[in-house]
Amino acid sequence: MIISYFPKCGAVLALFVLSAGALDTFIAAVYEHAVMLPNRTETPVPKDEALLLMSRNIDVLEKAVKLAARQVLPFLHWETIYPYLQDIPDPEVNWIPLQERLSCLAKDNSIYIVANTGDKKPCNASDPQCPPDGHYQYNTDVVFDSEGRLVARYHKYNLFAPEIQFDFPKDSELVTFDSPFGKFGIFTCFDIFSHDLAVMVVEEFQVDSILYPTAWYNTLPLLSAVPFHSAWARALGVNLLAANTHNTSMRMTRSGIYSPEAVKVYYYDMETESGQLMLSELKSWPRREAIYSAAVHWSAYARGVKPFSSERLSFPGMTYFDAFTFTKLKRNTGNYTVCQKDLCCHLTYKTSEKRTNEVYALGVFDGLHMVEGQYYLQVCTLLKYQTTDLRTCGEPAGSAFTKFEEFSLSGTFGTSYVFPQIVLSGSQLAPERHYESRGRAPLPFLVLALYGRMFERDPLRLGQGTGQLP
Repeated sequence: MIISYFPKCGAVLALFVLSAGALDTFIAAVYEHAVMLPNRTETPVPKDEALLLMSRNIDVLEKAVKLAARQVLPFLHWETIYPYLQDIPDPEVNWIPLQERLSCLAKDNSIYIVANTGDKKPCNASDPQCPPDGHYQYNTDVVFDSEGRLVARYHKYNLFAPEIQFDFPKDSELVTFDSPFGKFGIFTCFDIFSHDLAVMVVEEFQVDSILYPTAWYNTLPLLSAVPFHSAWARALGVNLLAANTHNTSMRMTRSGIYSPEAVKVYYYDMETESGQLMLSELKSWPRREAIYSAAVHWSAYARGVKPFSSERLSFPGMTYFDAFTFTKLKRNTGNYTVCQKDLCCHLTYKTSEKRTNEVYALGVFDGLHMVEGQYYLQVCTLLKYQTTDLRTCGEPAGSAFTKFEEFSLSGTFGTSYVFPQIVLSGSQLAPERHYESRGRAPLPFLVLALYGRMFERDPLRLGQGTGQLP
């Protein structure tokens, strides 16, 4: 378990630059920045000290913005500026930006910039929820256009448990803005698990691309950033530009650019503290071209599979604090079914180059995740044990040599929101995202998963009533 003072999904600054060579496409760039962090504090430091730290980070950012602008690239970048907070106005007011340096960077380089920062709003003492200092503090995204104007502002609605320095907004916001190269939506980190923000902004407002600042703590086997983010972009049919902060001590890395049909580029580095720039061409209006596979009707597919009967015994195991039911794979070829509550998972497989010191299990979870947030999951997964010890099933594994020639994984999901994920040996992605393989090159799996979200069983806020790490 890693404990740190840095909030996993907040108190950071992101910048996003947009320019287009042609209206039908644009070049997206994401920069994963090694953030210069403040000392641990839960109260604001002196203004001069906070501004100095922010200035040091923006100095790095400014060089990257200018490089991106010379190449006509969109660009996304993360830095911390908490505890320095400003009152960020509504974009509809006639306002000269208080965040002058960011506004000037956008205007001087003819680019769009999105930043994730803190918004400090005064509140009335008659408000029973008003903090003692008379101000609410919100985790906030702002967007400056190529003329330096503030065109969008978003207050993060679902706060992660460690974000104790921020307040919950009273109401959720669905924030979008138009550009010459498509409609954009924006939300932050933990919001991606929410229906009424992440899914709704895509489906109701028909956005083409999502700007996604995050401070994602990579957790194998099921919550590593790139597999989940790429599966989300594919399922929702949008471009996703995800910028993670870079901090190896907190397992924060894996920024990426994703389209509905492919992982365009991503960055993974747990060896150094260096930042990295990524770029890729994206379609401005991906919804206009149905070039990616239609969504799978998971329940109909799985209910057509007859459960496999066997003498195999199931056993309990924990995966990221969720109580899974597992069954061990004992042969090189086989059919397995494992069930929990309403969810049954079916696996058919054939392995080659089977290693005797590598063990796999089929697992299922159907329930409410309770740690650092509450959200309802239905998960089917094939996992490699960390060791041959049964007790390590569900713990992160780093490498695999056993290869699967054929596999088919399905589940009786009660939701259409199911995100397929495949992680190969060395935490690499499979060349294609699929849940079934026949006739393809054998693959050395660490994780094969169908990650389902039952939004109707979620609490009002995913961050409310959260349990704490044991």
